[in-house]
Amino acid sequence: MIARYTRPEMGSIFTDENRYNIWLEIEILACEAQAQLGAIPADAPAAIRAKAKFDVERINQIEAEVKHDIIAFLTSVGEFVGPESRFIHLGMTSSDVVDTAISVQMKQAGGLLMHGLTALRDVLERRAKEFKMTVMIGRSHGIHAEPTTFGLKLALWFDETRRNIKRLQSAIDTISVGQISGAVGTFAHLNPEVEEYVCGKLGLRPAPVSTQVIQRDRHAEFLTTLAVIGSSLDKFATEIRHLQRTEVLEAEEYFSEKQKGSSAMPHKRNPITCEQISGLARLLRSNAQAALENVALWHERDISHSSVERVIVPDSCILLDHMLAKFTGIIDKLIVYPENMRANMEITHGLLYSQPVLLALTRKGMKREDAYRIVQRTAMDVWRSKKNFKEMLAADPEVAAVLTAADLDEAFDPAKSLQNVDYIFRRVGLD
Repeated sequence: MIARYTRPEMGSIFTDENRYNIWLEIEILACEAQAQLGAIPADAPAAIRAKAKFDVERINQIEAEVKHDIIAFLTSVGEFVGPESRFIHLGMTSSDVVDTAISVQMKQAGGLLMHGLTALRDVLERRAKEFKMTVMIGRSHGIHAEPTTFGLKLALWFDETRRNIKRLQSAIDTISVGQISGAVGTFAHLNPEVEEYVCGKLGLRPAPVSTQVIQRDRHAEFLTTLAVIGSSLDKFATEIRHLQRTEVLEAEEYFSEKQKGSSAMPHKRNPITCEQISGLARLLRSNAQAALENVALWHERDISHSSVERVIVPDSCILLDHMLAKFTGIIDKLIVYPENMRANMEITHGLLYSQPVLLALTRKGMKREDAYRIVQRTAMDVWRSKKNFKEMLAADPEVAAVLTAADLDEAFDPAKSLQNVDYIFRRVGLD
């Protein structure tokens, strides 16, 4: 477990104490169901619940000898319960407890991650509206393209975060199943009503069919969903890292008063948190790959998945929880430089308006091939000479024969490029 990144709420889900508490509740609920069915004495569940406890150190001590975690756990519980312990785990197998418990833990963790995602969504909504009409250059292949707004960039992230919320909700629903079905899932020594009772009390659904384990495509869906969310954060963070480059400096991570950027260079203000998020997203993706490898098990069960899940489930939940909190903070305090955005739009001397000029020429009757040739020829001259694109076009006889000065003014008006920003915001639901 990556304890360094653990918030108390998320970290507590994956402690031995919480895991064993869930195991104990599953066993007691199964006893309650068995008593209702007349399989054990009616007064046994109350006696078991009153006395049932466990000792983590004792469990570890027993497991060191027997090499089996559930047996060690049951032995420790039995030492507290006494004679009634013979009714615990009746007809059940280890995975009935372990798999149902990990579903509870993943559902608990998913709920916290949902809170983190909705918090990010809300911050993105606020800042998208704030910078709705903050004009900046759009880039394709990293090269200046046409005007856009910083608000549109954030609106895009807002919309993607909403999709991630839907994905996470679906993944939580997929993993919210339990099983109390016995050694190979046939209920050979259990009434199926035991499973229905236990799962209902835990807020789970019974798996419609199981073997000795809940099928691992469910866990893979959950962990790949976390990886997709992490990859979205990686994408957003990578954009900020590019925008913070010295020669761009259109947006920047907040830099606190006593923060240091470099041990050697006192001037440095680095996008370190965004870089951390990009790095941690790689771990989420590698954990998702391991979860996919866990889907294929031998026959009704092997345990090749078990050791892997003890690492990837808590680590992925803890990592994404950390990443969401950090990136939400980045967006909340992100420093934006509209003046640099405007200045950067000028460094290509008007080339960002090449398409409006091309379209203006074709609308006035010029063949597209001829219009493209003229505009590109002039644009290539601007790249070399650094002269003003608009002035060079106005001086070109072929252009002047078709477009008036007013036509060129209209083509070089950034407002024309942004006339549908309001429409996009309404469509995204940010009106």
